[in-house]
Amino acid sequence: MSLKSLALTLTLLFGASALAVAGPKVLLKTSQGDITVELDSEKAPQSAENFLTYVKEGFFDNTVFHRVIEGFMIQGGGFELKEDGTIEQKPTKDPIPNEAKNGLKNLRGTIAMARTSDPHSATAQFFINHQDNGSLDHPSFDGWGYAVFGKVVEGLEVVDKIAGVETTSRKLKARAGDTTRESMSENVPVENVVLESAKVVSE
Repeated sequence: MSLKSLALTLTLLFGASALAVAGPKVLLKTSQGDITVELDSEKAPQSAENFLTYVKEGFFDNTVFHRVIEGFMIQGGGFELKEDGTIEQKPTKDPIPNEAKNGLKNLRGTIAMARTSDPHSATAQFFINHQDNGSLDHPSFDGWGYAVFGKVVEGLEVVDKIAGVETTSRKLKARAGDTTRESMSENVPVENVVLESAKVVSE
């Protein structure tokens, strides 16, 4: 094989490889600016598909980042801003299996599934890591960890901006089965940080 043919072959191979690992991209339009995340459907297929389903159904539109801790993460995807100014948790689909064993790390700018103490309780809520959070990686403190399923590819400065907002303790309406009850939550932005819309921009 000539040197030219070899070079062309390598270009095609690496080009195909690059295309293979490129995942769906989702544009998150927030009140603080735009964030684009790329999902890893290869290593976190169920988490990525779950997130895309919620995006396509418009579930995330007009929700808020309800938990913000600078130097740690920003969390959203579960609480809706109501017309009367209250913030209420939305009903979700069934939980998905924890995919934290996929080898993806909770590095700065990655997006991961939020959950309760039950490793397999993740539904719609997600968080974006504001810094490297190795303590959340599998096996973490409970033998499971938190499943990363993508990363920010544009708008990391917006993540920084959101992470830096002033927070307080505030009453939110949390769900307990089919009912909601008001309870005090910590690390809630003083001024609402709204996820205005989430749209798939490439698949």
